Amino acid sequence: MLKTIIAAAIILCSCASKSNKTVEPDDRGYIVKVGQVAPDFTTKLTDNTSFSLSDNRGKVVMLQFTASWCGVCRKEMPHIEKDIWLPLKDKGLVLVGVDRGEPIEKVIEFAKKMGTTYPLALDEKSEIFELYAHKSAGVTRNVIIDRDGKIVFLTRLFDEKEFKQMIQVIENLLEE
Repeated sequence: MLKTIIAAAIILCSCASKSNKTVEPDDRGYIVKVGQVAPDFTTKLTDNTSFSLSDNRGKVVMLQFTASWCGVCRKEMPHIEKDIWLPLKDKGLVLVGVDRGEPIEKVIEFAKKMGTTYPLALDEKSEIFELYAHKSAGVTRNVIIDRDGKIVFLTRLFDEKEFKQMIQVIENLLEE
């Protein structure tokens, strides 16, 4: 009996040590890596519907971490709308902007000001953000997830060259 308890404790400790909460962030603040299965979450969208990442397995998903107070996000969002969402939404892309740390009223106002039509999700306590990046890391980051639920591309800040690479990755995934 004691051996069983000790074995269970060892398994629990080893699983806990692999949790994203204990992973050291990379140089861009990510605690996830390309090739890893994207951490699952469920949240509410600004239209009061629910979004669950696992419900979108089999689809290409783009998560855009954003916030109204983020200047770089404001610069990138029109490009996401024009260069990714509008041309690719009817080709099967699931795009969700995950707004970090703000209440629904603020997020709805932010979307209107930005003129974005893609769905925005609430992450008022930054719990979703902290599944992907260190809690002290900044927003303006995108996570591209393939049909198998694996992370295939990560961006940070808004770099035109990286943004174009991201579009190419998304288009290639949609063609598969």
